Amino acid sequence: MRIVCKDVTAETLYDVLHDTSYRKKWDTNMIDTYDIGRLTANADIGYYSWKCPTPLKNRDFVTMRSWLPLGNDYLIINYSVKHPQHPPKKDYVRAVSLLTGYLIQSNGANSSTLYYLTQVDPRGSLPKWVVNRASQFVAPKAMRKIYKASQKYPEWKRKHNPNLKPWMFPEQNSLPCINVAELTVQRADSLENIDESGLSEEKTHHSDDEET
Repeated sequence: MRIVCKDVTAETLYDVLHDTSYRKKWDTNMIDTYDIGRLTANADIGYYSWKCPTPLKNRDFVTMRSWLPLGNDYLIINYSVKHPQHPPKKDYVRAVSLLTGYLIQSNGANSSTLYYLTQVDPRGSLPKWVVNRASQFVAPKAMRKIYKASQKYPEWKRKHNPNLKPWMFPEQNSLPCINVAELTVQRADSLENIDESGLSEEKTHHSDDEET
């Protein structure tokens, strides 16, 4: 997917996608997110969980994320890993990011374009209507949310640790170091498969945010 952000700089978009404190303000489908530890100056391990429409089970991820400024452009990619201290949780289905990435291209002093590509295995035998809803409505709406959140971010950041950007300044990163030997790539076939294929759309309760 692609969205043109006519009044948002590439750097602001990059900050919004990194700033977990701010994400809690705009990502209404998120249940929790936090950084687990760092691998290098531009790679870390993090956790993210989000709400699925009832009665589907909520999903979560543990991913390795890396990022790279490319002149005036920026790249962020992630994929799922297994961390021994963060196994699958009882009330969640552990989903798998095979490869997810954001490319932010600068269009000048105050404009940018955000590209989003993802290949995700949500695990479970999901009904076709769930897959259709995610691809046709949920993902495009998430892009618009990022755009709107980016418009408000500079004002919010001025009031909340304006100089703290560990994704830009590695010396600010206080996360514990993780040994890469502790990690393995998360394979989808090693996770429990939940059969949710019989759930009907009529019995599903969506959040107000999804319906707007």
